[in-house]
Amino acid sequence: MKERKDGFLRLIAVFKLMKAVSLIAVGIGALHLLKSGDAADSLMHLVETFGFNPGGRYVDELLGKIANLPAKDFKDIGIGSFVYAALFLTEGIGLLLAKPWAEWFTTMITASLLPLEVYEMVHHPTPVKAVVMVLNVAIVVYLVVRIRTERRDRGLGLR
Repeated sequence: MKERKDGFLRLIAVFKLMKAVSLIAVGIGALHLLKSGDAADSLMHLVETFGFNPGGRYVDELLGKIANLPAKDFKDIGIGSFVYAALFLTEGIGLLLAKPWAEWFTTMITASLLPLEVYEMVHHPTPVKAVVMVLNVAIVVYLVVRIRTERRDRGLGLR
């Protein structure tokens, strides 16, 4: 099979890999907080290490939310983050390697996660969530058009 060069597919792959790395960091952080026993103290140490303002509005809000989470939630967040990271790693690596199955896989996984993103935008809207949702919709549309075009071209003997 002829290898296809497509900059947009590589960009999608990098986006998926960045999401995977972010989720791995969240998973490690959540499991570390579970192990530490005192999430608020661990986070305060992290905040000070990175030089954030410990009395800042966002830091206080984050610490307040995390301090009230039960230990089971840290475990669930950690495991869930690793599961999603595995999906994004599979998508990203498959797209980087220009595997045809990766286009189908990415289309299905990305489209199936859109309802969760819509729910989050309705109940907890943020600019970052909005940008990620728009990017994911664009990815699904692009891949559907690409898959259909390739299928049509194969049927016409153009590839």
